[in-house]
Amino acid sequence: MTAHQLSDVELAGQPAAYWTGVAYEALIAYTRAQQAAKGYTQPQFWLLRNLSDNDISPDGEGMTLPELREAMASYIRPEDDLAAEAAVLLERGWLTRDAEDRLWLTEEGERARVDLARNAPPIRAALHEGIPDADYVTTVKVLHQLIRNAGGTVA
Repeated sequence: MTAHQLSDVELAGQPAAYWTGVAYEALIAYTRAQQAAKGYTQPQFWLLRNLSDNDISPDGEGMTLPELREAMASYIRPEDDLAAEAAVLLERGWLTRDAEDRLWLTEEGERARVDLARNAPPIRAALHEGIPDADYVTTVKVLHQLIRNAGGTVA
């Protein structure tokens, strides 16, 4: 499907599921390419975030890979291999593993998380270029309503 030649009336009849899927894949691909250019992957960043008590972790306690998979269930992709991603972070010294197979964020890993987080605003800015905040807010509100109309919940 292409939208460049459709009128507003025709666009209004387009399937939201198709376009949200296309948008999701394009946004993920762009984000991951930008992160890869900086030398890390999105799942690696998520691992650091989920183990940091300065970010997503509620207590900074170590977690096993199954616990991390569960924590990331709403956004991890099927092709993401957390064991392989964690192995890279262990090799970099950003994580350690204890005798119970729990992964822990190191001080170096926390510094890396903070550094990597600085990449998010330029990625967001590039993706939002040419989109006024008011239009973006309207889009998100429309998506929330579509989710509710489909019986889903908006977190």
